[in-house]
Amino acid sequence: MKLRLLTLAIGALAVNLAWAAPGAADRVYTADQNSNTVSVINPATNTLLGQIKLGNQRPDVLSPLYKGEINVHGLGFSPDRKTLVAISNGSNSVTFIDTATNQVKGKTYIGRSPHEGFFTADGREVWAVVRGENYISVIDPITYKETGRIETTPGPGMVLFHPDGKQAFVVSSFNPVVDVIDVASRKLVNRIKVVSPFSPFLQFTPDFKEMWMTHKDVGKVTRIDTATQEIKGVFDTGMITNHIGFAKTTAGALAYITIGGENVVKVFTTDDTPKLVATIPVGALPHGIWASDDGSRMYIGLENGDAVDVIDTASNKVTARIPVGQAPQALVYVSNAVTQGDGMANLTPRGNSEPINIALKPASGDAKGFVVARNLGVIDALEVSLFKLKPNVVYSVYVTGQKQPVASFKTNAAGMANGTAIGPLREVSNSLSAKEASPTKITVMEGDAAADSEKAALVSAG
Repeated sequence: MKLRLLTLAIGALAVNLAWAAPGAADRVYTADQNSNTVSVINPATNTLLGQIKLGNQRPDVLSPLYKGEINVHGLGFSPDRKTLVAISNGSNSVTFIDTATNQVKGKTYIGRSPHEGFFTADGREVWAVVRGENYISVIDPITYKETGRIETTPGPGMVLFHPDGKQAFVVSSFNPVVDVIDVASRKLVNRIKVVSPFSPFLQFTPDFKEMWMTHKDVGKVTRIDTATQEIKGVFDTGMITNHIGFAKTTAGALAYITIGGENVVKVFTTDDTPKLVATIPVGALPHGIWASDDGSRMYIGLENGDAVDVIDTASNKVTARIPVGQAPQALVYVSNAVTQGDGMANLTPRGNSEPINIALKPASGDAKGFVVARNLGVIDALEVSLFKLKPNVVYSVYVTGQKQPVASFKTNAAGMANGTAIGPLREVSNSLSAKEASPTKITVMEGDAAADSEKAALVSAG
């Protein structure tokens, strides 16, 4: 009897710990793609503690002798919260990090362009999707060796496991399907057709009865019943729909969805017909999102803001902004990550300056775009994203005072293009942020036509 009571007490303590408010032992991590760091945040104080450096920031990665990790992009964590995995899609690696010491304890190099990875429900394996190919890489988290491969639809984007440990759901970045894998046999047991080929993220509802997935290219979310594996519904969300986080609140279970093209987080009910209950303005290009265990806060990585916004779910307002590395992608909240010590070992200070964001507006029509200017040490970068232009057409980007375009991009079949111009653009970047009456302007022209704001496809707003 005493043993049973002790077991129940321990179980109750575990539940209380799991749903406690953000504490000093908890951590929020971001995968910073441009600076090749993992930023480490204390959610009890909403402060950046430092960064785990996995590589050098761009453009150092262009050297043929470069050794670090490139494009730190995806994150996952073990069920016991003692291990973080960081996926670098440029160097095809999975890095294993001790959450208590921030120490890299192992690396595994796998196939072309992995995107996300996560531990199985029992913590015995890590499954990393190899988006540049057609399989999941299965890794032993003790030996850091690849132990097998599971064939999927080409371009798997993310995998998550139902907590019963029996099945894994795999979305695709290149094909309009969801693969369902039997974990024990590692065999495909179902393939579900969905509305779009580009799905970068999935998440389970808090009761695990549904799996929700984002469609970044068409701005929608699909809901799938995890028991029947049938589509329960599809609803519109907005341009550049990135990630989803769920929170249990006094208003019930709510879905928080990052909408990068609108710089907002939209909040929906999880009813049979989701209802939009809030639209929360946040920083530039919200991407990764994860809730604190008690659902009181949502943490949002700002891809073009190099920061994390914190949303209070009671008021649905941003209450804090925390600076992090360059271009944060995935974000995870890991409770009780630091069980001993202060968790400050092996961290380096933040090494990047603040980005400059410039919105682009059309001279006519409904084209859209934005530019981000970043300092990269001895040189600078202009990251350009263009939308709703003519398909398969070259566009040139000019900055006032420059006779030649700083970059040219060809749109895809959907009229979208993005890329980065790297060079000595410090003067251009500084003038973009100037407050004088006639600041430098960005002009996007069709073809190689000279800059002309009256004939431009897009010009800088403001």
